[in-house]
Amino acid sequence: MPESERLLDSIRELLDGGRDERLSDVLADTHPADLSRALRELPLPEQVRVFRLLAPAEAGAVLSELDDQTLLELVRALDEVEVSKILDQMPSDHVVEVVEELPPEQAEKFLDLMEEEKSEEVQELLEYEEGTAGRLMSPNVVAVGEQATVAQAIAHVRKAATRDGAFYVYVVDDHDHLVGLVPLHRLLTADPSTPIGAIRTSDVESVSVHTDQEEVARLVQHHNLLEVPVVDVNRRLLGTIGVEDVIDVIAEEATEDIQRLGGVAGDETVFDPASAVFRNRFLWRLVNLGTAVLAASVIGAFEASIQALATLAVFMPIVASMGGIGTTQTATVVIRGIALGDLTPGVMARVVRKELWLGITTGLANGLVLAGIAYAWKGQLLLAAILGVALVLNMTLAAIVGTLVPVALKALRIDPAIASSVIITAFTDVFGFFSFLGLASLLMSFLL
Repeated sequence: MPESERLLDSIRELLDGGRDERLSDVLADTHPADLSRALRELPLPEQVRVFRLLAPAEAGAVLSELDDQTLLELVRALDEVEVSKILDQMPSDHVVEVVEELPPEQAEKFLDLMEEEKSEEVQELLEYEEGTAGRLMSPNVVAVGEQATVAQAIAHVRKAATRDGAFYVYVVDDHDHLVGLVPLHRLLTADPSTPIGAIRTSDVESVSVHTDQEEVARLVQHHNLLEVPVVDVNRRLLGTIGVEDVIDVIAEEATEDIQRLGGVAGDETVFDPASAVFRNRFLWRLVNLGTAVLAASVIGAFEASIQALATLAVFMPIVASMGGIGTTQTATVVIRGIALGDLTPGVMARVVRKELWLGITTGLANGLVLAGIAYAWKGQLLLAAILGVALVLNMTLAAIVGTLVPVALKALRIDPAIASSVIITAFTDVFGFFSFLGLASLLMSFLL
């Protein structure tokens, strides 16, 4: 039995037996991520009961791990003062993650009930645009003046209230401008009387509060950073972003891209109620319906040819379907390249050449196979040749639109992950039907 199932069974057994003291011990020894997964499997009254057995700090850690829907239901079931006390025990950046998922009126009530200093800190972070480094950062940062000694810096670290996982001591000047950093291991091994400036690293990678979180993730990944400082326009140190937050961003952005490729909202989860996702699902299905009608109109233009040779209807979906898979493969690679920052103008021509070569060669290979199948099935050599040529043409077009459409959408500041699949599928469906039926109509006298 998986560990998660054993934990859930233990919680249910202890709840049923009324053994709250024993359950408290089990909860205290459970990682917040594991507990959050178990909580969402329980009915709401039992979630509340379990949650109230947690210490405030543990409860805060669990809140940070809950999915949006479970979080909303649980918070609504708890007393407002109770929730505000838990939020007071959480790091400010984690409070932001919770508060931003709540309705504005409820979020405002919690902020009013929280300790004034913590509430102000959270509200300052909420002022930064969502998806930026400012919204993501933790303001609890260990920084010392550039005139300090190693001994003074170590004493400051001991007194500082910082989150777990801090890897660096940052060095600032008299105006709080970031001028360097010292890894903790270097600080601990240096002579206590050494000036901090003598062991600092002055070349520090940093991000602005307005930097997009995807750019932050790329920077951390590219430079193998454990933590990145966040500065304002004057390079004053405001906070830090740890690698654990960046991992969450990478997972979030990858999930959004994958879901948007399928016409699903990037923040949709399996726990969202149907009413919450209806509008977005309906919108993209309506758009897809429009492209399907467009493709159908192309077929309608060749209705006479299809009536004259019904065999055409058998092979039509194959050409369109092969174009669809071709664009999906190409667009997936291109959109991922855009997301990672790899698809720069300097490599664009090389990518287009590669995808065009793949489109032509795979089109020829698949075209030969399809022509062979068509000839063996229907015994018409010309029909087999038309199918093969139409497939090569559509696969070539698929390579072109699968590469250029996402790039064009990005240039127009439209998320290519959202719109690409619908647009490129429309291209290949319409062109696939047009090329196959058009060639067949031109050569109809030889096919009959």
